[in-house]
Amino acid sequence: MKKKSLLTFTIIAVLLLALGQTVWAFKDVKNDPNEAKIAELKKLGLLSGVGQSDNFDPKGNLTYAAGISLIVKSLDLNLDHVRFIRAPKATDSFPNLKDDVWYSQSFIIAAFYGLEVPKTVKASDIMTKEQFAHHLFKAISIKGDYAFIEIFLMLEDQADVNPSYSDSIQKLLISKIAQLDSSNKFYPKQPVTRSEAAGWVYDSIQFVKNTEPVITPEPTPDPIIDAKLSVTPVNGDVNKVTVTAQVPHPGYGVRIASIVFEGKQAILRLEATQPDPDKMYPQVITDVQISTYIDAAYEPVIGSSEGGGTSGNEGVSSSEGFPISE
Repeated sequence: MKKKSLLTFTIIAVLLLALGQTVWAFKDVKNDPNEAKIAELKKLGLLSGVGQSDNFDPKGNLTYAAGISLIVKSLDLNLDHVRFIRAPKATDSFPNLKDDVWYSQSFIIAAFYGLEVPKTVKASDIMTKEQFAHHLFKAISIKGDYAFIEIFLMLEDQADVNPSYSDSIQKLLISKIAQLDSSNKFYPKQPVTRSEAAGWVYDSIQFVKNTEPVITPEPTPDPIIDAKLSVTPVNGDVNKVTVTAQVPHPGYGVRIASIVFEGKQAILRLEATQPDPDKMYPQVITDVQISTYIDAAYEPVIGSSEGGGTSGNEGVSSSEGFPISE
């Protein structure tokens, strides 16, 4: 009796295993390099067959409609946290598409997150490998700020790569999501196959799942407030330029970190001097001042620490928001 029960259990287990394999497998992916990845994506409900069939057509070309939908759904990009005054339509961003069809919402999401899909795209357009790589990497970037090794992998067909897509391809190669062939080629202009796309997407899901994003610290507010300058002629050749500003408390100071001469402008770059960490200061906004001398042939302006200048006689603010006045 026990032997009969054991045999029955074994038969049921085998049948269930076979049934499971049938449910989760496409009929035409056996021995495909991405067979296991395709099966996992199907199990997650991220892939479906061609038409109503159980075939995946792994060697078939990927259309933009299928590709963008696969990227958006697989990386779980959505608009659940967004409230619109008017519900967006796919045709708002992509006039050659249709609204209210199976791919429409994915293109709305792609436009919202800046996946850089061409505005003139048609649903039936075939995606190239470089296009799919670029849109996929843009989607990965939405999930977090990830660190990549700062190297450049030289492709034998680098000259064929669209420069706008080069960085995305490099990042996918560095992260092992995409691969070169044995001749070190990427074939950027070739259509990406449905199998290749599925493999890259599966590895992208794993990358996002297993890679910790870089935590970017909050920028420290610039303690220099309301910086202004005044000009006093010393003689016909030299002007005294005085910068006045406010700082959060008396421990801070201000200095002129550099002066850059561009054209007829002398661009003053300011830097706060930090308070003594061993002292206590009253939290009172304090006026500070610093002066320098500049050739009278130049117009002094206050610029940001990262370059660029602003007019010193038009009341224009620099990129750091410093109002300028005579």
